[in-house]
Amino acid sequence: SSRRTTRAGSPMPPDDPTEARRLMVERQLRGRDIVDEAVLGAMERVPRELFVPEQERSRAYYDAALPLPHGQTISQPYMVARIAEALAIRPGEKVLDVGTGSGYQAAVLAELGAEVVTIERIPELAERARESLAAGGYGDVEVVVGDGTLGVPEHAPFDAIAVAAAAPGLPETLYEQLRPRGRLAVPVGGQLAQRLEVIVRSPEGPAVVHSVPCRFVPLLGKEGFRG
Repeated sequence: SSRRTTRAGSPMPPDDPTEARRLMVERQLRGRDIVDEAVLGAMERVPRELFVPEQERSRAYYDAALPLPHGQTISQPYMVARIAEALAIRPGEKVLDVGTGSGYQAAVLAELGAEVVTIERIPELAERARESLAAGGYGDVEVVVGDGTLGVPEHAPFDAIAVAAAAPGLPETLYEQLRPRGRLAVPVGGQLAQRLEVIVRSPEGPAVVHSVPCRFVPLLGKEGFRG
């Protein structure tokens, strides 16, 4: 059978979303260094095509970040899996997802069994994410509109917080909303290059337990980069 390829020569994802998801997990995740079976299973079940804009649907399973309205992006599948794996989510944990964007990361966290609250500063994106989450069967994810750098104090404390945008340093307010031993995954660095850090709330203060190079859009807000 003839295999379609992209201009760059890499194989095109198949038209069947289920098969496209399976290949994404095999090539982009397991084929790199994602080993957590719970995360791989969640990534194989969440219908990513529901979370990308209509005109990008054919590229839903590409190994790339995709554009969203208002200059935002839906993260590359690998980075979504990387954040989920780094946080080691357990079913029943309360998790805050900062920077909802499309709602895809929130859906993956919910698929892992977490009770998810997600915050987005752009009302139109929040509304669209709400619709996508409901369409995917994740209608119990709570979508809040506000400054993600300030968290959602009324739902704190959280077992884990996922930040899918780059911060100039440790977001103090988010750290304060963690339970003791809670985990915060955040890309830290300049606007061009960062390290994905996992910070644990310990009695001695913030403990960085994990760090890998990455690249995300800037986290905008009071404790992020200025918009």
